[in-house]
Amino acid sequence: MNDILRDRLLRKLAMMPDDKLDQVLDFIEFLDSKYAPRNAPAPNPLTRFAEGVESTLRAGKVSASAISGTMSIMNRAVGAISEVAAAGKSVASGIMGAASGTAVGSEEQPVHPTAPPRGGPHELGSQLPHTPGEEPK
Repeated sequence: MNDILRDRLLRKLAMMPDDKLDQVLDFIEFLDSKYAPRNAPAPNPLTRFAEGVESTLRAGKVSASAISGTMSIMNRAVGAISEVAAAGKSVASGIMGAASGTAVGSEEQPVHPTAPPRGGPHELGSQLPHTPGEEPK
């Protein structure tokens, strides 16, 4: 789908009341069942679960505002779970990298020890800014 068409559809959907959005979704699902290619990728299990909850609420004739609020909470939960899963994968990759002796995604940086500054301004005198006309210490 091109960006112009997507933006136009989103603008139209944003102006629709929630109860009409149910009808739009029904129509899209009808078109999907008739014309969509059969090799379309399936949504992830969390998304399928959220869609199932929405379908159950709609079939139970729950109000559009209640469905909207529930789905808002479900979307945040799915997002949080997805972030946790991504973090878990990252940790697992790091552990596997450490176990094999190479850290994944990091390159060895040479260590250049530098002596920390000692004392106060009297020891750093030549590094402090000087006012014009004043001799450096």
